[in-house]
Amino acid sequence: MTVIARWDPFREFSTLQDRVNRLFRESYGPEGRDESLTTSQFAPPVDVYEDEHNVVLKVEVPGIDEKDIDVRVENNVLTVHGERKVEKEEKEENFRRVERQYGSFTRTFTLPSTVDAERIQADYDKGILKIVLPKKAEAKP
Repeated sequence: MTVIARWDPFREFSTLQDRVNRLFRESYGPEGRDESLTTSQFAPPVDVYEDEHNVVLKVEVPGIDEKDIDVRVENNVLTVHGERKVEKEEKEENFRRVERQYGSFTRTFTLPSTVDAERIQADYDKGILKIVLPKKAEAKP
């Protein structure tokens, strides 16, 4: 027995149109902006490099006040915690799109045994947190 089904060449376009309509409804609908678009947990990018004297981490945290960043070492684990806060005047704007991430973050790194955890230094400049982990004397070439 053969079943004949009617084929609609525009069916896929209709599905695509429904998806686009839903996207615009969610972004620009009467409910206003979605809170999930403005606050989320994020992980700032980190570069790690090593020279003969130090292991260095550079954490990209633009728009975050230095006082909102905490760097600590416990049990040979380096933890960088911070928060990018939504500014009051920005909350009142009628955003159509928000790509910057807000909220708190935590990054953790297990320190190698070659690092002297008592002499770690951190410096914040132009949105980059630079953490210098000096190597122990016996680990240097």
